[in-house]
Amino acid sequence: MADQKHRILMVSDFFFPNFGGVESHIYYLSQCLLKLGHKVVVMTHAYGNRSGVRYMTGGLKVYYVPWRPFLMQNTLPTVYGTLPIVRTILVREKISLVHGHQAFSTLCHEALMHARTMGYKVVFTDHSLYGFADIGSIHMNKVLQFTLADVSQAICVSHTSKENTVLRSGLPPEKVFMIPNAVDTAMFKPAPERLGNDEIIIVVISRLVYRKGADLLVEVIPEICRLYPNVRFIVGGDGPKRVRLEEMREKHSLQDRVEMLGSVPHAHVRSVLISGHIFLNRSEVLPEDMIVLAEPDPSDMVRATGKAISLLPNIDPQQMHNRMKKLYDWHDVAKRTEIVYDRALKCPDQNLLERLSRYLSCGSWAGKIFCFVMIIDFLLWRLLQLWQPTEEIEEVPEFTLPRHQDEEIISNFNQEQNLG
Repeated sequence: MADQKHRILMVSDFFFPNFGGVESHIYYLSQCLLKLGHKVVVMTHAYGNRSGVRYMTGGLKVYYVPWRPFLMQNTLPTVYGTLPIVRTILVREKISLVHGHQAFSTLCHEALMHARTMGYKVVFTDHSLYGFADIGSIHMNKVLQFTLADVSQAICVSHTSKENTVLRSGLPPEKVFMIPNAVDTAMFKPAPERLGNDEIIIVVISRLVYRKGADLLVEVIPEICRLYPNVRFIVGGDGPKRVRLEEMREKHSLQDRVEMLGSVPHAHVRSVLISGHIFLNRSEVLPEDMIVLAEPDPSDMVRATGKAISLLPNIDPQQMHNRMKKLYDWHDVAKRTEIVYDRALKCPDQNLLERLSRYLSCGSWAGKIFCFVMIIDFLLWRLLQLWQPTEEIEEVPEFTLPRHQDEEIISNFNQEQNLG
């Protein structure tokens, strides 16, 4: 592990008090990086009355900037509107590297753009898979191509995600690293007593949106219930596709076999998971003997679920848990991310003209538009420097917690959802 300590700004529209995979990833990664001796600051948009600067467990500082979510927790794109506040945070906190999360986070894209304009090294983590054919994916892929054209390094959470990101963005594969998500194994443990197989419970916890495969569940669940009378489903999560799932439950009279929990607070996720035998998700980073993969096709998902049911009698949950503790540990994820930061900071500095050549390669028309956007951003940054010189921005004093508080790190995450 390198001795160099970094000062990192994590940026995303998705963070606490909202709950989800990206939010948890940023929180746990930040806490582990703090334990490694780095400084970590998070920038996100305001949530309700949660605005301004807050401190979380371990001294994690969070800037809730006064922008309100516009659509699906995303802020309204402003392109240049976030430049002054991003610049102020970078200077005040003496940031050395900016780490943006999630391809459809507006705040992430804008912050990375401004950071590169100011000469900072940037890292981007892509948490999702996207297609290539529908109109939404086409636009998102072009935005991603713009952001990644000048990114220092990129991270994906699975091999499939890496292939997807490279194809969508045109980023050289050697600049993209695969670092899987981890799990807090202290929080998620098998049930004290092994569950019987008289009734098999299949658990789904996810945002109920198209890209998470919620439409597939509408066709898969009735067929599984028809083939396996002892199977029951628990579906946790909310989203626009929840209505379709509820309509499916009514249509097939499955009210007693499909339980819809709605949005599940993070503190209650464990109690839901330990009640289940099988979990349907989109992961492909588990070892082959711990997962059954299926094509995104209802008939193949039914086949794979049936195979998983047949394997249940031979599964030892505690043994699997012990393997997971070694394979997917947040401290290991943090150390691997630390290596990516080291590589990013070693990337050579480039002037504006050198950077513009990267954007020109993004397409005959798109490349010219991207260059125009970056030139305007550069000019606005120069104007800001004249209006408020860097030395006039007050640097904040270092904030440290007592040692005994610093050691609580991950275990207190559940309690923080109740803070104002």
